Parts: sequence; C-alpha cells; structure tokens
Amino acid sequence: MGRSVTVLKGGVSEERDVSLRSGAAIANGLREAGYDVTEIDVTERAVSLPEGTDAVFIALHGDFGEDGGVQELLDGMGVPYTGSGVAASRASYDKITTKERLVAAGIPTPEFSVLRDGEVSPLPLPVVIKPACQGSTIGIHCVREPGEWAAACADARRYGRAVAETYVPGRELTVGVVGDLALPVGEIIAPDAWYDYEAKYTSGKTEYIFPADLDEGVAQRCRELALDTFRVMECSGFARVDFRLPESGEPTVLEINTIPGFTETSLLPKGAAAAGIGFAELCAMIVELAVTNEGEDGEV
Repeated sequence: MGRSVTVLKGGVSEERDVSLRSGAAIANGLREAGYDVTEIDVTERAVSLPEGTDAVFIALHGDFGEDGGVQELLDGMGVPYTGSGVAASRASYDKITTKERLVAAGIPTPEFSVLRDGEVSPLPLPVVIKPACQGSTIGIHCVREPGEWAAACADARRYGRAVAETYVPGRELTVGVVGDLALPVGEIIAPDAWYDYEAKYTSGKTEYIFPADLDEGVAQRCRELALDTFRVMECSGFARVDFRLPESGEPTVLEINTIPGFTETSLLPKGAAAAGIGFAELCAMIVELAVTNEGEDGEV
C-alpha cells in the first residue's frame, strides 16, 4: 500500500476533546512508523480527504465516529479505513443491540433492561444507568439508593435511549483486540472503585496494571471472551472489550468499544505495550489491517 494516511480527529460528539488527543497521538505514532500523515479536525458530519490518501485512521469517538456515520461516507469514497465497518460500528455503539447479541450468543453479561418513561428500577439496586449510545462514561451513573434514581435517569436520557444494568461488584478488567490477537488483560483501579470521566482522563488519577495479576485460567477466559465478543459483533481491525470480575464467578462482559481511546492514559496502547508492541508499531498494525481487510464488513 501507499504510505499516505489521513487521521480524522475531533468530531461532533461529546467526546471531541478526547478524540483530538487520540488523533494527535496516533498521527505522531504513524509518523514515527514512517507514514506520511495528514491530520483533519472534523467539525461537522462531513469529510473531505486530501488527494492521494491511501488509508484513513478514524480517531473519532462517539457520534459520527463509532456509530457508522463516517464509515458510510468513506465507503462511498472507496477509501480503506481502520476499524469496523458500518454495520458492526452501529451495532457495537448501541448498548441495547450489543447486550441482545451477547445474551443470544451465551456470552456472560450483566442483566439489563431498557428504561421506560417514569419507570422505577426494573432491577434490584444497585444498578448502573447508561445512555444506549455514548462513550467515555458520559451520562453513566451508579444508583445505590431509590432517591438517586430519578436524577440519574434524567441525565442518561438526555442522550436518548438508556439502559439499566445490574451493578457487578468486583475488579474492572479490559482486553484489547487487534486483528485476531487478544492483548494481555489489564486491570483498572479507580478512585472509589468508580471509573468515571475524570478518573479516565486525568493523568495519575487511576492505577492501571498491565498485565493484570490474575490466575492464568481467568486471564485466558477474559481473552477468549474478548475475541468471542469481537466476532459476535462482527467487528474488524481493532477494539477493546471491558469486563467486571466478581469475587466468585466468571468474567462478565460490559461492552465493546470499536474506536477505543489512544491518549496517554488509554487502555488499548497499554495492553499492546504489555505484549511488547510499541505505540508506533500498534498504529502501523491497525493501518495495515485497514488494507488487508478490504471488502469485509463494509470496508473497501
């Protein structure tokens, strides 16, 4: 393939600031790997690529990044791009669709319910309330007392449909997937055991352990479930699968992120580093997958 890569960053979602940081880091990594890189700050639901672009690295989080919108435009241009295609992106971005597929496939995931107007909690407290289509823990709340329910629902519903999910106490784990490779399991130790936006993007606020200190059987199970989730959601290129590990019982899948963060505190690059894959090499691997996956899952 040619060496001209355009990085799309910024975007129109609530995660714009994070995307700008991810895109800048990716662009630097690709330049280190020898690519000719153009960075585009996307400020509307439209994209104009420089002439001669050989591939696009999508670093857009949230709406118009992970929901299949930009992928559909790039399909129309006939340009290879990183990550999953239109259908897989849409399905994975929607937590309701994701949960339905996980349940149908027998992949362990916390019990959930789609929230209805004026409904009291359909599940025993505590529950986690999430917007169906958001990332970076935006609009997410853990409801432990009945008095917290109404405000949490109202905030989550600001972003559209929302779900309630049984809160699973335990360790927070994550597994990156690149191609058909599941990276080492990482553990996230957040302040007050709640990995919110501030804990996620404030350097030094949260402790990350890669690889996680786990029994090898549990670690292997997490990697297997990550790959199973990746396949069930028909993803391609790369993604990150997040888990909870209760004190007793097996890992349970919370969600899959088709365009995970690439900031200095991001998880997938940490997992790659634990596998001996440097940041520049990781970025190059993902670009090469955009080319070798031509024609699959909506990619061209």
